[in-house]
Order: sequence, then structure tokens, then C-alpha cells
Amino acid sequence: MKVIIITQNEKMFLPMVIDYFIRRIPSDIEIVGAIVLSSSPYGKRKIFLSKLFSALSIFGPFFVIRYGLIELWRMLFDKDVVAIVRSHGIKIVRTCRFINDSKCLSDIEKLTPDLLISITGNQIFKKPLLDIPPLGTLNLHTALLPKYRGLMPSFWALKNEEKETGVSVFFVDEGIDSGPIIVQKKINIENMTQWELIRATKFLGVESIIDALKIINSNNYSTIENDDNDSTYFSFPTRKDVIEFKKKGKKFF
Repeated sequence: MKVIIITQNEKMFLPMVIDYFIRRIPSDIEIVGAIVLSSSPYGKRKIFLSKLFSALSIFGPFFVIRYGLIELWRMLFDKDVVAIVRSHGIKIVRTCRFINDSKCLSDIEKLTPDLLISITGNQIFKKPLLDIPPLGTLNLHTALLPKYRGLMPSFWALKNEEKETGVSVFFVDEGIDSGPIIVQKKINIENMTQWELIRATKFLGVESIIDALKIINSNNYSTIENDDNDSTYFSFPTRKDVIEFKKKGKKFF
């Protein structure tokens, strides 16, 4: 089976997660390329100053300083996702600033992937892209779908005082986190901070993707319904949401 990874050049968790995934992928599955999109933690592209002012107004100065220092450290001393992918000898599809562009679609088609795998891919996948791989496109979502569709599921699970959350690996359709689920795993939240929960679900998610690949390779599987009637959707938090998050004793770090 030939696969292409779609991810973004986020520096907080993804370098170690992508490295872990590549090292653990079954030997009968070949990664023929990777698309590494620009990082967009806010769910859409923003210039630096816009990101900074948004973060300050929503999360406050302590969060911004702490997050900024971590990002600076990793920028100076750690490899980014592009460097990790290259270190494994995997081709970077460099033409893809916007993944649905015709040039990008052409480059993907040339690699003849059987399956696309999105690990924090941060753009909407349109039908011409989804039509390329005969086995479909997998996406990792760090929540127990159909609950907590949308952005920052770890924040909302903590804010809503859930006892458990999890990860879902599903086949992408033209909706938002709405495709049929192939693997789902739970995790107890206990006293985790958001940082700890994000990290835990990322690695649990990689394990789940690997399980999904084995299942798909067996050519004998069924999917779990991702029922719209049971779904909840969350967007990016507001300042009010963050204040309520903290009042409940929840922590970011």
C-alpha cells in the first residue's frame, strides 16, 4: 500500500509525532510523499501580529509568553516537521501551498497513492482531492466523534469537565469530521492539563492510525457510524470560554 502524509509545520507536538508514526508504520506500507502545509493553530491563516493579538485577547499574556518561549526553544534547538520527514528520506511535495490547487492535485496523482493520511492537516479537502486515492483519505481527530467535531477538542473536553475523551480515525468526506470511523480509542482525562492531554491524544492517535492501516490492508473491515444526530460542534474559544475554563480549575500547562 502506498500512502501520502498530509500534515502541517507546527513545532509543538507534530515533529515528534510524525517521527514516531514513520518509525512505527508497518513494513508493507510505503510512504511515497508528504505534504507539509503552513502552520495555522487558529484554524485559518493569519499574519504574525494578528495571531499575537488574537492570542493575547483570548488567552492572556501568561499563556502567550509561556507558549512563545516553548516555540522559540523548539525553533532554535529542535527539528521541524519538514526536517523530520526529510531525515527519513521521504519526498516533500513542495508545490502545495493550497492542497486543492490543480498543480498540487497533479503532483499527488503522479505519486499514485492508495491512501492519504491527514495528521493535523489544516485545510478543507475538496472532492477532487478525495477522489484521487482509491482506498480513501484518513484523518485523525482527537475526540470521540461524533462529539466534539471542530476545533480544539481537548480544550472543550476539559472545559466541559468530561471524565474521558479519546481519538477517532475516520474516512474523510466532504463534511466536517463527519466521515465513517474506522478506529476509536478512549483515554481517561483525570487531572491532565490541556498540554498533557494534547500530547497524550496525539500519540494515541498515531497508534490508532497504525491500527487503521493494518485493518484496511486486511481488506476485511467495517466502520463505525459517525451519526450527525449525535454530533456536537465547537469552534475556537472566546475570552469568556477561557475565563470559565480557568474558573473550573483547568490549566493549559
